[in-house]
Amino acid sequence: MADENERAVQAAISGELRLLDPEVRASPARVSELLDPEFTEIGASGRWWDAESILAVTSAGTVPPDAPVKVSKMSGTVLAPGVVHLTYFADNQGRRAWRSSLWRLTETGWRMYFHQGTLAG
Repeated sequence: MADENERAVQAAISGELRLLDPEVRASPARVSELLDPEFTEIGASGRWWDAESILAVTSAGTVPPDAPVKVSKMSGTVLAPGVVHLTYFADNQGRRAWRSSLWRLTETGWRMYFHQGTLAG
């Protein structure tokens, strides 16, 4: 069971890091592969997002390709079979936030179901 949980956490971490990759973020098709169709997000700005609105932003060419998000303190916990909760600290060009994501296992693989960011001082 421990190995299975570790694989689930690593799969979620891998997906999270791919979503933070500027090259992936700039590709709506690649982002779409990682977001659950029922995805929602409460951004650090307080804005409510869904998969459609996130894909609209990535389609607009607003993701700078040379600006990777710096991640630290990432950890994950299996909440139930097929559900992983990740937390981490992100620094996006000086905009610092604590981040939390829920990933769930679907027929097509691990996908982000929910994400929330809280600005840090």
